[in-house]
Amino acid sequence: MSPPTDTHATEIAPAALPRAKPSEAAMTRLDYSLYAVTVFAWSTSWIALKLQLGVVAPQVALTWRFLLASLVMFGWAIVRRHRLAFPLADHLRFIGLGFFIFSMNFLQFYIGGAKLASGLLAVIFSLASVFNMLLGAIFLRQSVDRRVLLGAAFGFGGVALMFWPEIAGTEIDHDAAIGLLLCVGGTLFFCIGNMISASAQKRGIPVVSASAWGMAYGAAILAITAALLGKPFIFDPSFQYIASLLWLALLSSVVAFFAYLTLLGRIGSGRAGYSTVLFPVFALLISTFAEGYHWTVFAIAGLALVMVGNVIVLGRR
Repeated sequence: MSPPTDTHATEIAPAALPRAKPSEAAMTRLDYSLYAVTVFAWSTSWIALKLQLGVVAPQVALTWRFLLASLVMFGWAIVRRHRLAFPLADHLRFIGLGFFIFSMNFLQFYIGGAKLASGLLAVIFSLASVFNMLLGAIFLRQSVDRRVLLGAAFGFGGVALMFWPEIAGTEIDHDAAIGLLLCVGGTLFFCIGNMISASAQKRGIPVVSASAWGMAYGAAILAITAALLGKPFIFDPSFQYIASLLWLALLSSVVAFFAYLTLLGRIGSGRAGYSTVLFPVFALLISTFAEGYHWTVFAIAGLALVMVGNVIVLGRR
């Protein structure tokens, strides 16, 4: 498809526009497609994340990731003729996106996650759907949809069941408690960033433009953090590091965040946030083939609850 010639039309694509009462609108084919892309991209990110660990410090690895992602987003915006010049007030929003979604959210999970079982991380992040609903009610005056709340409860309970053996074996000592607080904070930061993105979309700011600036500011914040902590700015030239970096930057950042943030504006923060419940499920499905994961009775029961929750949240109104 060739780039549109009308400048205003390119700034706000009709497909990306928030609809009236998004939390009550029926899902369209485009919404389901965006949802599927988000879940797939984030479900596969754990594989690439594991390949990133070792040589490069997390703060620096994240800097490279979002620096590359921002450059791709800026290129996308230029090709599609999206607006990139914005007043200071909008840049403050972009800095907020960079701080809450594209830097501190990830950094808190990187640091906190080192002290906790991966299953517990999945359960914590699955709270995003509930956090999104509460913050949406406070900041965006969105009604709390009881149906979405019920579905989120099913999903949260399902994820907890899927990882129950791992969670039950976790001892919450001082370090684990700090890790738990950091991961809860990372989830909350992610959801605050969701509110900023939804607000920007209401102002008619294209998702691509906002994400490009947000990722650039996020990379800058991460670079400053790495410098203050004395982390060396090195790069691992190995094939697995470069391949995983490209996967995380292009698919798990550029594609996934465009799909998710667009979905956020279209169907509401609560329903969009349910994708954070589904991607641990698909991560386990991938692990079944990639790592020989064996499904337990708890995991199967949890999967059933998550699927019920998904039907409740995304089903026809």
